[in-house]
Order: sequence, then C-alpha cells, then structure tokens
Amino acid sequence: MKYTVCRIFGFDAAHHLPDYDGKCNQPHGHHWTLEVEVEGFPDEKTGMIVDFKFLNECVKEIIIDLLDHTNLNDMIPNPTAENILGWIYMSLCLSSKFNLVISRLRLYETENSFSEIKL
Repeated sequence: MKYTVCRIFGFDAAHHLPDYDGKCNQPHGHHWTLEVEVEGFPDEKTGMIVDFKFLNECVKEIIIDLLDHTNLNDMIPNPTAENILGWIYMSLCLSSKFNLVISRLRLYETENSFSEIKL
C-alpha cells in the first residue's frame, strides 16, 4: 500500500499585493502555516516512507530558513498565497536534497484561509 505522511511548519513574513485593490496592497505580515505531505511505500526495514526528522531538516533548509522574517515581495513579485505556494513547490522540486514525492502542499495565510496544490 502507498502511504502519505505530513509535516507542518510555521514562519512569519510580510508581503503586500501591488495589483490588489484593497487593504492587502499595503505592507503587512502573517504567521504562515505550511503543510508538506509526501507519499510513498514504507521501507521494509524502517517501516517509514521518510523519517520526520529528515523531512523537517529538508523543508527547514530549503523553504523556512529562506522565508522566515522576510518581505516576500523581495523574492516573489506578486506574493499571493497561490504564488508563494508555487514558489515553495518549485523550490522543493528543484532541490537535489529533497528527493521525495509531494502529494499535497497547503499554505495557510490565516487560520481560515489557505491555498493548496494537490498532485
């Protein structure tokens, strides 16, 4: 059977939406919550798809350390939740360290609002 495992991360970052007609066109910050779900078959010896420690280290190094306490507009021209999530997806896919199959990414801008990529 194929399984999925998920790890949840948090980071704080500011942004503004330059082409948005509303309050979000002004600089403001959020505590973002990122869910990274990977899929695969458990290793016969360890019984795991991936060690949560390894997943944590990879995502922290590739994503969290780069985004935490930054202005997202410096890296992503129009940092909507969707565009930030696309940037996260591409960053994970292009990393030689992250050799896991992503099944879902979810980025919460607030506790009630999120963007999601399902693969």
